[in-house]
Amino acid sequence: MTAVALFRTLALPLLAALTLVAPVARAQVPQPPEIAARQYLLLDVTSQQVLAERDADARVDPASLTKLMTAYVVFNALKDKRLSLEQALPVSQRAWDERKGGASVMFIDTTMTPKVEELLRGMIIQSGNDASVALAEGVSGSVEQFVDQMNRQVQAWGLKNTQFKNPTGMSEPGHYSSARDLAVIATRVLQDHPAFYAFYKERDFTYNKIRQENRNMLLARDASVDGMKTGYTEAAGYCLVSSAQRSFPNGNRRLLSVVLGTASKVARANESQKLLNWGFSAWDGVRLYADGQSVVEVPVWKGKAKTAQLGAGRALFVTVPRGEGGQLQSQVERTNPLVAPLAKGQRVGTLKVRSASGAPLTEVPLVVQAEVPEAGVFGRLWDGLRLWIQ
Repeated sequence: MTAVALFRTLALPLLAALTLVAPVARAQVPQPPEIAARQYLLLDVTSQQVLAERDADARVDPASLTKLMTAYVVFNALKDKRLSLEQALPVSQRAWDERKGGASVMFIDTTMTPKVEELLRGMIIQSGNDASVALAEGVSGSVEQFVDQMNRQVQAWGLKNTQFKNPTGMSEPGHYSSARDLAVIATRVLQDHPAFYAFYKERDFTYNKIRQENRNMLLARDASVDGMKTGYTEAAGYCLVSSAQRSFPNGNRRLLSVVLGTASKVARANESQKLLNWGFSAWDGVRLYADGQSVVEVPVWKGKAKTAQLGAGRALFVTVPRGEGGQLQSQVERTNPLVAPLAKGQRVGTLKVRSASGAPLTEVPLVVQAEVPEAGVFGRLWDGLRLWIQ
């Protein structure tokens, strides 16, 4: 028996809505700890639910958190084989000039030809602005063309509060993002480029005999934290995006915290740790359905099979206040009657899940699990007659 129980009868002629609501007391949503940051957001990556936020859509200076998008565009180039990790790139005067003004650098100069893999480590671990510029020029030919790619990706994802003017995160008019948008960017790095995510958990990197430690203090403090990126400018304050994965009896959970505008390096680590610990302790992750598991079996008209299995099309997780995993409410809405032919993966409805208190948790497409071909002539005629009589 899954955590979500469903009626298996149909009620409406064109749209069937199946609901089971258990009589439970209205739940108290866990309140987050006090977080000393201007903006923050805590996301359960596994269920894609936001657990806590403050001013998450405010446009702010993202500082070196910008490099999350810089890395994403470079990872795309590597995935598309427009670049390789072993490829050596020249260091332009523009990249060399990034050493001015006290910015973070990996200490490359115009006489060097570092490999892409070295530059990625220099950008991610050491937060090198010089590495960011060298990578941007290596991918797109110029910084300006690379920034155009960054912003095209922003538009493709529909991020409304992000615009980039450079690949480094240096403060510049019109260069901004938000806690929510940064959470999206970081999640896309995790999900779209898992092969490169290991760079973010490396504790230090030495290049040209200069060793620099990863500025993410949580990597040394919490074994479950395996990334992602720090940032600082005078306008932004001290910022940190952290990702942590912990194991529980019902599977692994990954949380991602975005903390912006704290007072110090220590504060950004402390406030991120508070959010992560609260997210893991105050909330439970519940797997409602495994990948490929059926949600409901329904009648099919004019098909070679008389029924079809409908599912979410993927493993489905939700996050609920601790102890409420068995008190969920579900609703299935689907097209009725369901008439063959039906293709595997064809959307025929929606599955909605609510918490014990009635708060929406998730809403996902309901799809056909296996193809249902059309029946022969006599089968179609017979079912057509039965539908007409109905």
